[in-house]
Amino acid sequence: MGRLTTHVLDAAHGCPGSAITLELYRVEGQRLELVRSAVTNGDGRVDMPLLEGDDYRTGVYQLQFAAGAYYRARGTPLPEQAFLDVVVLRFGIDAAQDHYHVPLLISPYSYSTYRGS
Repeated sequence: MGRLTTHVLDAAHGCPGSAITLELYRVEGQRLELVRSAVTNGDGRVDMPLLEGDDYRTGVYQLQFAAGAYYRARGTPLPEQAFLDVVVLRFGIDAAQDHYHVPLLISPYSYSTYRGS
């Protein structure tokens, strides 16, 4: 059975990105349909898959990570208008694949992602 998972690593501090709020949306044309909200655990992961079972289907999805709020809560100095406040990742899922893992590596001024395993 297929599933979608994620985790966040904080490159600026060399640790997991814990207590980061994220939202998963299904993109339906010009509309975003909220599928799930979650908060990363102490290991920077979400405790359960973001998608699985009947919810896991082919389509375009968008993950939004509250990076600015995370760094502010850590006490990291940021300008009033943070360069990266919400990191948005839009990606496609082919439900014929068993597992999509979408990790995020963040700092206050950059991010990277890839399709993990």
